[in-house]
Amino acid sequence: MTTDKVLLRAKLRHVRDRFAAAPHPPIAIADAFRARLSHGLTVASYVPIGSEADPSPLARIAMEAGCALVLPHVTTRAAPIRFLAWETEAELALGPFGLRQPAESAAELRPDIILTPLVGFDRSLNRLGQGAGHYDRAFAAFPEAWRVGVAWSVQELPRLPLDPWDLPLHAIATEQEWLTS
Repeated sequence: MTTDKVLLRAKLRHVRDRFAAAPHPPIAIADAFRARLSHGLTVASYVPIGSEADPSPLARIAMEAGCALVLPHVTTRAAPIRFLAWETEAELALGPFGLRQPAESAAELRPDIILTPLVGFDRSLNRLGQGAGHYDRAFAAFPEAWRVGVAWSVQELPRLPLDPWDLPLHAIATEQEWLTS
């Protein structure tokens, strides 16, 4: 991880925190997202931490379309992320890094769509994550999954520094718009 990314994350978290503290509309739902949903697909969502953009409007639409929902399950910084089944009324366990996640005994499913939190993004659909590489490794493990970043519009930068393992997203959802490739 470069110092540039460390400083950029700190700056963007501050901007995100300030934005999230004020009233704002929810994440937009695009027709392109609705068109991808069908009964039986598995959609990976997440429970936002702090000022992360809330993907629940997207997860709700996916459930209404008959999709299964999974949430990330993390044990350590180095271990790969697992996507475990979640029924929306099921209690979530506390995980590392402040995560709320399904119990370890929940069924592991392969995601068809991955809704991912991020710290920053650019119009080329590049994503700056938290820095642990969990989603980078998940994207590599599930290359056929449609990768959708969920963010606030204030997290956009003109250009992000990239590393060789950084995979672009297929779409980014904000409260103002959807960007797609």
